[in-house]
Amino acid sequence: MRKVIAAINTTVDGFCDHTALSPDEESHRHYTDLLNEGDAILYGRKTFQLMQYWQPLVKKPSGEKEMDDFAVAIDRIPKVVFSKTLKDTHWETAKIATRELEDEVLHLKNQKGRDIFVGSPGLIVSLSALGLIDEYQLCVHPVVAGDGLPLFNRLKKRMEFQLLRTKGFKSGAILLYYRPCGNYQSD
Repeated sequence: MRKVIAAINTTVDGFCDHTALSPDEESHRHYTDLLNEGDAILYGRKTFQLMQYWQPLVKKPSGEKEMDDFAVAIDRIPKVVFSKTLKDTHWETAKIATRELEDEVLHLKNQKGRDIFVGSPGLIVSLSALGLIDEYQLCVHPVVAGDGLPLFNRLKKRMEFQLLRTKGFKSGAILLYYRPCGNYQSD
């Protein structure tokens, strides 16, 4: 059975705001390597549309190696988009999910292959509530956004985690690898 891994960047105050973060070469290399180890990434519509930023860099590279390598990795990995409004992804390696979230993830999880990543805050919350995330990789950047979308804002249950390891970046960002432990407990 494949692992489902939530991989996302947050600020110190827990907001998922790409505009508040300044990814550097080292973090681009990390996420390029991560994507190259997986077989799929799951997105909601909003995050998918943000990630489409990388699509043109495959055909017209920026000249910055780490960014261009990341663009190739995000282009290569199959993407499953959960959306009720998108009719087409306009991306060869992306498809719109045809099943409900739980059914689609269980279907993917039961296939042979490598890890499945989840890169959207809303999907992370929904899959956490369903108990379908096997590992969390939370990259906390040394920034306070002050406002934005909190990662676990809609989660109505208490969750506990076991710290597996950490990875530090020269930028001061810290990647926290967690495994959920025990049953989720209602507040």
